[in-house]
Amino acid sequence: MADFSHLVADNPDFDDVDREWLHHLVADWQVIADLSFADLMLVLPSPSGEFVVAGQCRPSTVMSVRFDDMVGTVVEGEDARAISKTMSEQRISRLDHYRAVGNTTVCDVYAPVRRNGKVLGVVVRETNMATRMLNGRFESESIAAGKKLFEMIPAGTFPYHDAILNQRHNARVSDGFIVLSEDGVVEYASPNAISCFRRLGSVEVMEGKYLSEIGTSLIHENDILPETLPLVLAGKAAVDSEINADRSTVSMRSLPFYDDHGRRTGAVVLCRDVTELCRREKELETKDVAIAEIHHRVKNNLQAVSALLRLQARRTKSPEVKAELEEAMRRVETIAVVHEGLSQTADEIVDFDKVISDLLRMSVDLATSKEQHIHISYLGKFGMMPAQDATPLSLVLTELVTNAVEHGFQGRTEGNVWISVGRGGNNLNVVVEDDGIGYTSESDQGMARSSGSGLGTQIINTFVTNDFGGSVRWEPRRDGGTRVVLDMKLRAAQ
Repeated sequence: MADFSHLVADNPDFDDVDREWLHHLVADWQVIADLSFADLMLVLPSPSGEFVVAGQCRPSTVMSVRFDDMVGTVVEGEDARAISKTMSEQRISRLDHYRAVGNTTVCDVYAPVRRNGKVLGVVVRETNMATRMLNGRFESESIAAGKKLFEMIPAGTFPYHDAILNQRHNARVSDGFIVLSEDGVVEYASPNAISCFRRLGSVEVMEGKYLSEIGTSLIHENDILPETLPLVLAGKAAVDSEINADRSTVSMRSLPFYDDHGRRTGAVVLCRDVTELCRREKELETKDVAIAEIHHRVKNNLQAVSALLRLQARRTKSPEVKAELEEAMRRVETIAVVHEGLSQTADEIVDFDKVISDLLRMSVDLATSKEQHIHISYLGKFGMMPAQDATPLSLVLTELVTNAVEHGFQGRTEGNVWISVGRGGNNLNVVVEDDGIGYTSESDQGMARSSGSGLGTQIINTFVTNDFGGSVRWEPRRDGGTRVVLDMKLRAAQ
């Protein structure tokens, strides 16, 4: 099915700057549709000489004329003739009669899309004439503002060349708008816009006043002001900003009007009360910080437990007890590293590739003697993983690698461990291979051979089969050594 990106990319007459301009147009033309109470369609010439609808925008302020998706449709008849005329004359044109679309009477206006004197296509504005019958001040001011922005398309001043927009809280026409004169005086403020400034503490009549004076009167001496706020309040640039006062926050966006000569003639400023959104964002930030702090404290507590186990291991005279305490210390450290990763992110997920590489390096260092050099290589990526899966999986992999080092490389000074990862959705396949002394020496009844009490075997078996609903398969490696295949389903990735 044809879409905007393909229709623009496939046109050989467009260069990269042309394509970028068209992308900016459709990214920002919703405000024209909403102010004008009209449907918009972007029509582009195709390589075959036909005119094709490449983009469609329905107004959110009134019922749409078009209920069908028109993108990819070939324009024919009088519409095609009007579009051809508009492109050749490079100026706004209109049909000399109204047209019927279903049961609706529509007025069509055509604006050529120009960039640096080059006509790229045509924006068709379709207005339902039934919406023009009983217009009041609100509708008239809105339509007039939309018309000015629409007329900027053939002048090449819409979309804006140097817009500075973060659009964290994107204001819409229905949230409230203010029409400013060239000097920044309020010519009209919609009821919702007036309400926005009432929330900020302004009680004066807005019309006839400088919006910059109204805004600055709400700001206290030590308040931190966004750099773009003066530009928005004066309507001098295509920027957005926020104003905070009286425990309320209003997001604003300025859209300057320009005439055919590029001279600024005024602006429309969109306003939105985002007080509740900001409050929720602060709550989420507070929760994120609290969760990160919890993980940090858990990590510290686990490291304290590990230190106590290390002290106990140093004091014991029994080699068997010392080995068991060191194994317990390693496992506690494994869980601590996962929580350290969680403490550095706002989400309950970790970059498992980074976590597991640190863990396995630590496991190898603990299991090898000074003379041994064991190399670990990775193929594939685990990706981001929730803590629910990261903790047990890290324990499984550290047990496998530790067993390979302790039993597969006995009496050897060098060795290699390879870890291959295949992940698709919640399905995870991991292959752990080594070039050690062989499968029969490293396995015990089809599972990892472990030292001491055999807890390593139980950890691998329990987590893989019970927690992940998976399987473990041990087999000899083709070139010598051992190959372990893990097939699992990640629970939290579903």
